[in-house]
Amino acid sequence: MSAPCLLLDDVTRVHGDGPTAVPALSGVGLSVHPGELVAVMGPSGSGKSTLLNLAGGLDRATSGRVVIEGQDVGTLGSRALAELRRRHVGFVFQDYNLIPALTAAENVALPLELDGQRVRAAHRAAVESLELMGLGELVDRYPDQMSGGQQQRVAFARALVGGRRLVLADEPTGALDTHTGEEVLRVLRERCDAGTAGLLVTHEARHAAWADRVVFLRDGVVVDTTGDPSDAEDLLETEPVR
Repeated sequence: MSAPCLLLDDVTRVHGDGPTAVPALSGVGLSVHPGELVAVMGPSGSGKSTLLNLAGGLDRATSGRVVIEGQDVGTLGSRALAELRRRHVGFVFQDYNLIPALTAAENVALPLELDGQRVRAAHRAAVESLELMGLGELVDRYPDQMSGGQQQRVAFARALVGGRRLVLADEPTGALDTHTGEEVLRVLRERCDAGTAGLLVTHEARHAAWADRVVFLRDGVVVDTTGDPSDAEDLLETEPVR
């Protein structure tokens, strides 16, 4: 098997110090390889978003290693880390994180332009990514002219543009109807089948069904890993929400 695009090696994340310290993750190990889509499930407060932030270099581990494309993010300075994220990691956030003053195409093209691509080439790639999401008619619209579901699909187009090798998605279908959500996950699945590594945080087993593996978190600890999403659904239903 090829080297993983993402590796979390005995990762712990603790917020605060001393008696007020709150452990968010404890000794988590996880790898995601090219061509693989991994879903992360668990109750609210189980550490799913913390895991995703560490996986994308948006946060630093208290201990352990986070390795993206062979680079230990703990050894990188802020500029090198930003470059790694920009070139190799696509994010889909729950709150979209679109820039209000930019059109859909400009939002999607921005990371390519920041990485040195010419404006026309970046715009062309952005339009293609938006069309892949079924948003060709929204190229020149601003975020406040779109529905929540449309904004979420623009965020997905931005995460996929430029052939990034690792895509991280935090509840990416939360603002979408069932049909559109399934179409978005189908696109993510196809991108992973073409060689991208994907990490998907979700509450819904039907969304996890698109994944190759399901990792279940509770209280910051991996309590189960399964290749059968229905097993993860059963476990989710039996675990208390904390």
